[in-house]
Amino acid sequence: RRSSDLRFSCISKESYHVKMDRQAQFRAREALIFQIAEQLLLENGEAGMTLDALAAELDLAKGTLYKHFQSKDELYMLLIIRNERMLLEMIQDTEKAFPEHLAFFMLHHLHHPERTALFHQIEERLSTTGQGIQLLFSELYKVRRQRLRIIIRMTESYLLDINSTMTTRDYLASIWSLTYGAAVILNSSFYQRYLGSRDSLRVAYIDQALGLPKQIEYLANG
Repeated sequence: RRSSDLRFSCISKESYHVKMDRQAQFRAREALIFQIAEQLLLENGEAGMTLDALAAELDLAKGTLYKHFQSKDELYMLLIIRNERMLLEMIQDTEKAFPEHLAFFMLHHLHHPERTALFHQIEERLSTTGQGIQLLFSELYKVRRQRLRIIIRMTESYLLDINSTMTTRDYLASIWSLTYGAAVILNSSFYQRYLGSRDSLRVAYIDQALGLPKQIEYLANG
């Protein structure tokens, strides 16, 4: 009986490890699917990012893709949530000061302006036309609210430290407007020819965002 129990124990452990290996393989494949899907989306736009093209790029059967998402709209939402989680992880680094966090946030958008513009457009479209993705929107908003709570506390503390009278709402709204506007310009096929050095322009946008509270104080004091 003891030998039988031992054999059963060994089989159970082996089955457990096989299951864990399969789960790890599934997660690894999913991460690769998301990576390639985002790459195709940014290179070709929504019209050029088909599931057939994605399956061919990954050398997978199209049916395998449906083990990870049920529709292209769901895939888009998962990509947007993935991006939002990345931003949340960045802001959770407590060793960085506010100016460094602000620079990281802006560079995340300005190094890939096509992603910022496209994800915003897709999210707005899906919020009114998307089918069967309400739970994914709830997940997205949950992650975003979590990130915003951290950002608000951090911004309030920063404005107090520099003795600024600018409100947290006004400062964060200005940062987002500046960042999104900069991303649109950097992604513009027309304006790109007039921009010159994109690196120096990114730095100028970050400096402008950091200097906003002082500019507001200067204007307020005449």
